[in-house]
Amino acid sequence: MKLDLSGCSCSHPAARPGAPGALQGINLQVAHGEQLAVIGPSGAGKTTLLQVMACALPPASGHLHVEGVDPWLVDRSSLQRLRRRLFLAPQVPPLPPRQRVVTSVLAGRLPDMGLWASLKSLVYPQELDAADAALAQFDLAEKLFERVDRLSGGERQRVGLARLLVSSAELLLVDEPLSALDPERGRQALQTLTRAARDRNATLVATLHHVDMALAHFPRIVGLREGGLVFDLPTAEVTPAVLRDLYASHPHELDGAAPASAPNLTIAEPPPVAMQCR
Repeated sequence: MKLDLSGCSCSHPAARPGAPGALQGINLQVAHGEQLAVIGPSGAGKTTLLQVMACALPPASGHLHVEGVDPWLVDRSSLQRLRRRLFLAPQVPPLPPRQRVVTSVLAGRLPDMGLWASLKSLVYPQELDAADAALAQFDLAEKLFERVDRLSGGERQRVGLARLLVSSAELLLVDEPLSALDPERGRQALQTLTRAARDRNATLVATLHHVDMALAHFPRIVGLREGGLVFDLPTAEVTPAVLRDLYASHPHELDGAAPASAPNLTIAEPPPVAMQCR
């Protein structure tokens, strides 16, 4: 799916009155099938940007067009049809604690099901092979019939990503998918997501706190700070100086060394960063 944000400003619903907008005058175009990572320090507006792209938050000013359509100028049924074509994976997936993993994963199929099929799937999950294959890509196949509340935080996060794999969405929006994962699991998760998007020719936008992971896995990087667009560059042009400028007010959040394949991006002795969402 193709996205076009023009002069988009937006305030989060929970923001106090008079607070600066979470997004301020964002101009951004994303082509069909493109993959990009959004980085930036705490409070940059990364999550809000995904919510706007997901047609969950309307811009206070400016416009969003998805496949040439302004979702806030169409009728409700048209908006629902548009939303069925995208998948928003939040940092903390909404998984009912007493639900079986197989049911949680197959919830990614619900937008394509009718009411009766959806209800039936809750009691007697269908397409077990699809759920098993999706979990296997995150080394979780043995958890197929486990209860969600018996999983670790990292396992729950990977179950949420497996749900994305079984969906038929054409726009994949992923918010901080590595916050509960160790580096090796994080690399595996990003490799799986980027490969899945490429195989189905879907558009992928991911927010990442881990700069090194963004540089290693995405060809295009967007930098946000205080709700504004600081840069939109091919990965090869994201130099240490560009990153230092982006994180100037939060240098401790500048995460990780550059990938081995891009020695020109190496950042000398970066400070350690906690593995958590920013």
